[in-house]
Amino acid sequence: MRFALLALLCAASASAQTLLPLDSRPATRVLPALIAGLRGGTALVPPAALLGTATIGANPAALTAWLAAQPTTGPLVVSLDALAYGGLVQSRTSPLSAPDALTRLDPLRTWTERTGQPVYAFVTLPREPDATNRARNLEVVRAVMDWAREGRFKELHVTWDDALPGSPAPKEGAALAAQAPANVRVYPGADEVLSMLTAYALAPESATVRLEYSDPKAAEAVMKYEGIPLTQSALNHAQGSGFAVVPGAADLTLYVYNGGDSRRATLRVSALLRAGPVAVADVAQVNLGNTRFWSDLRTLRQHANLRALAAWGTPGNNLGTALAHAKLSLRGADPLRQDALLAREFANDVIYSAQVRARLRQLVPEAELSTPRGQAALQEAAQGFFPLRIGNTYTLSDAELPWGRSFEWDFTLDEKR
Repeated sequence: MRFALLALLCAASASAQTLLPLDSRPATRVLPALIAGLRGGTALVPPAALLGTATIGANPAALTAWLAAQPTTGPLVVSLDALAYGGLVQSRTSPLSAPDALTRLDPLRTWTERTGQPVYAFVTLPREPDATNRARNLEVVRAVMDWAREGRFKELHVTWDDALPGSPAPKEGAALAAQAPANVRVYPGADEVLSMLTAYALAPESATVRLEYSDPKAAEAVMKYEGIPLTQSALNHAQGSGFAVVPGAADLTLYVYNGGDSRRATLRVSALLRAGPVAVADVAQVNLGNTRFWSDLRTLRQHANLRALAAWGTPGNNLGTALAHAKLSLRGADPLRQDALLAREFANDVIYSAQVRARLRQLVPEAELSTPRGQAALQEAAQGFFPLRIGNTYTLSDAELPWGRSFEWDFTLDEKR
C-alpha cells in the first residue's frame, strides 16, 4: 500500500479538521497532518506553494481565501504568524504594523461566531538577534490574548522561539503568563505547536502521562534553546497536548532520552513497553538522534512497539511531536497509519538526521543542494538505509530538499509487498 501522503493532506472529509501551518516545512506542514489522520479521515492543509519559505513569506490574502473555501465542519488549528506576517521567519522581520497584522487576523476573531467551530491558535515571540520589532509582536500577542479571554479562541498558545542565552523572550513570556486567562498557555516552542494543538483538538478526552528521564539530574538543567529546565519543558508540552502529568500508573510513559548510558536506556524502554504504552523523545542532542540508542532499540525490535518517537529538532520540538502523536495513537489509531507514521518518524528523525544529512554534506556543498547534483546526492546518500522495517517494510521512492538546504528533507515511503 502506497503511503498516500498527497491524498492524506489534500482530500476533504465530512468532519475534516483544518490546519493552517507556520510555514511549508515538512515538520510544520506534513507531520501535523499525518498525526491528524491517525484515526482515519483527512486534514485540510494548504498546498506547500501557498505557505512561506525561508526567503518568501506566504501571501496572507491567498491564505485567507483558502480558509474561506474550506468546509467548516471541524475545528480550525491555525498559526497566527502565518496569517499575519507570512510565516515564522517573516514574523521576525516584517515591517507590518500591529493594527495591520490584527486586520489580517480579524477573520479568526469572528470564526467561531460565524461557523460554530472552535479555533485553536498559536503565536510566537521571535528569537534574538533576528527580531526587528519586538514591541509590535508583543502588541499583537496581547491583543490576541484578549480575543482568547473573550472566548473567541478555544485555546491560544503563546510560545517563544529559540531562546539563546540573553534572549528577552523568557522574561516576556513570564510577564504574559501572569496576565493570561485559563485558555492561554505560555511556554517555549514553535515548530511542534501545530501538532500539539491538533492532538488537543481531536482528542480532548483526558489522558495521563508519566515522565521518565534517562538522566534525571541533567533534566533539571536549563536548556540552551528554551531558557527553562527540561523537566518544565516536558510538563509544558504534556499539558499543551492535553495530558495530565502523574507520578504513578498512567495511560502513557514518555521516556525522555537526555543522555547517559544508551544501552541502559534501551533496556529501560524495553522494560517499560512490557508494562504499557511508551513514547520516546530523544533530546540528548539538538537536531540529531542518538545512533547507538536507536540502533539498540532497532536490534530488539522495540522501535516498532512505540506509540511515537521524536529526535528531529530541539528538545521542545521532540517533546511536543512525540506527545501529540502518542495522544492520538492512544485513542484508536488505524494500525496501518500508525505503522506508517512510525516509519516516517524513524526515517526522518534517526536515519536522516543522524546519518544521511552528514553523508549529504560530504558529497555536495550546502550552496549546491538546490541543484540537480544536490538532488542526485540526496538519493545516493539515502538509498542505502532502505528498506526500513517497522511492523511493515518500507522502501524509499522519492526524496527532495524542499527548502534547498540540508536541515530538512521530504520523502515518500512505499509499503513493500
